[in-house]
Amino acid sequence: MPRKDFQRSRYGRYVDGPDPLAPPVDLGEALDAIGEDVMAGYSPEHALQEFLRRGGRSQRGLDDLARQVAQRRREILQRHNLDGTFQEIKELLDRAVLNERKQLARDLDDDARFSEMRLEQLPASPAAAVNELGDYQWRSSEARADFERIKDLLGREALDQRFAGMKQALENATDEDRERISQMLDDLNHLLAAHARGDNTDEQFQQLMEKHGEFFPEHPETVEELLDALAQRAAAAQRMRNSLTQEQRDELDSLAQNAFGSPRLMEQLSQLDNNLRGLRPGEDWSGSAPMEGEQGLGLGDGTGALQDLAELDALSEQLSQQYAGARMEDVDLDALAKQLGDEAAVDAQTLTELERALRQRGYLHRDAQGQLQLSPQAMRQIGKSLMQDVAQRLSGRSGQRDLRRSGAAGEASGATRPWEFGDTEPWDVTRSLTNAAVRRASDPDGPLLHLDDVEIRETEARTQAAVALLVDTSFSMAMDGRWVPMKRTALALHHLVSTRFRGDDLQLIGFGRHAQTMQIEELTALDAEWDKGTNLHHALLLANRHFRRHPNAQPVLLIVTDGEPTSHLEPDGEVFFSYPPHPLTIAYSVRELDASTRLGATTTIFRLGEDPGLARFLDQLAKRCGGRIVAPELDGLGAAVVDGYLSSRSFASRLYGGPHLAG
Repeated sequence: MPRKDFQRSRYGRYVDGPDPLAPPVDLGEALDAIGEDVMAGYSPEHALQEFLRRGGRSQRGLDDLARQVAQRRREILQRHNLDGTFQEIKELLDRAVLNERKQLARDLDDDARFSEMRLEQLPASPAAAVNELGDYQWRSSEARADFERIKDLLGREALDQRFAGMKQALENATDEDRERISQMLDDLNHLLAAHARGDNTDEQFQQLMEKHGEFFPEHPETVEELLDALAQRAAAAQRMRNSLTQEQRDELDSLAQNAFGSPRLMEQLSQLDNNLRGLRPGEDWSGSAPMEGEQGLGLGDGTGALQDLAELDALSEQLSQQYAGARMEDVDLDALAKQLGDEAAVDAQTLTELERALRQRGYLHRDAQGQLQLSPQAMRQIGKSLMQDVAQRLSGRSGQRDLRRSGAAGEASGATRPWEFGDTEPWDVTRSLTNAAVRRASDPDGPLLHLDDVEIRETEARTQAAVALLVDTSFSMAMDGRWVPMKRTALALHHLVSTRFRGDDLQLIGFGRHAQTMQIEELTALDAEWDKGTNLHHALLLANRHFRRHPNAQPVLLIVTDGEPTSHLEPDGEVFFSYPPHPLTIAYSVRELDASTRLGATTTIFRLGEDPGLARFLDQLAKRCGGRIVAPELDGLGAAVVDGYLSSRSFASRLYGGPHLAG
């Protein structure tokens, strides 16, 4: 039977472009969170960083990853100590001396007695004892083997400090293996010396890799990559040495002379360290990290632990994103996977993709001053999300119209959208059949037509409206937690008008000590200021000017406030303020509301707060203008204002039977 050749497959990180199996990023959730923070007064840059820091509903943020990094660092420091090599040498030495004494006890010659005396007088220091026994003629083969292991261990540990994995690779090394290592170190030092002189070392590097590539598990492709890998390891070895006590350093220096039975190895490694220090002075050669745990580490493992600590410190800084020009692309995903596992790397990659997508898809852009801003596209997306929440609230109210059908009895807008349960608009047959054909191209066995294929033609009301949304921007709105709900309400209404009632003209007017018209981006980014005054009079002046500019449209007046008017405009344009409200301020405000009524405005006033005086005053205003009062909860303000807008349009349309001509 012929032998089958099975192809072996190895799986690793996808590097050729975007990972096709990476989890999708939820831009909607990110934009909602960023928009909420911006409306609360934070800059878009800060809001983006806050979202990346917190993460999402099913997405860990930078804070969680940084916490894991800190925990991993603590574990390394608390679990380990740097006595592992010393302990292993002492165990081998004690065992060698014990086996030798057993052999000497069986021997009856005088030389045996002399050897016993020599063993009795060995120094307490393992390093001094090893040096003392350097020329000792062992009688026990087991003792001789253990003592040779000490010299072998010292050489392997010294190499493992500079070349990861060398301790295991050189176990039971032969004289030939040691000679190959000595040749590799000579060639490497010659290369580094030539590189330091500025010589072209590309060919020399290729020869080194072809001849000794097995000693470099990082598989560097250039001299610079080789230098980076070696210098990071050598600097970690120096930090480990700095972490030892002076007594331990003296012991180590004494023991090192016996590495592989010759001082030659340590001379080569010392030359290597000097070369690396000169070529990479920016590495941390002077730091330390005292470890006081119970688990001893050898020199190589200790150096690896110090490298891990340095890598964790770098990750901690990258995840903090607190330095100038910080971007998520700075996070070393390979290092994160190595230290915390692949799941942590996936979380960081998802955050990276999310930040990149927000910038590349135009949701965030920089203004002329270089400040990060939410784009109109982002504002539309946030408004769409807010409208979905409003629609849910409205559809849950008994007797309320479903928002999806608002304005359905009108003219086609030219736009289509996917069908949803409860829609009564006509189907767009062409788009629906096209969707079905595209779907069946990838799923021939699927149904001829599926509900997901269906699109409907959107319609908008024939009757136009001039809408004025007056929102109180006095400091009490921010102080009492009404600032963000007010902005969310304006954004939701703006989205509804701009997408479903494109013939309507919405004017946003904020009023504090004075009033001003605003674009939705201005209102969304408006900071709360200590501004005494609630100038309803000025706001109504601007609203009536808006109504007069649209004489053929239905005037719709929506007022959101939490206080009585306390300021008005004087004839000379100066602001007059008085608290409690001055009768003249009340009179000016009422006069301007009467003007709105004469223009035919349907008025809805949204009262925030439980102040009895405010309730009485607004009730009188509503009766005077034939409007209505709504006192919503803060989380229902958006739904209440949208419903007030839709109701006002519907009422005016029924009353006048078409477009209203203001007199």
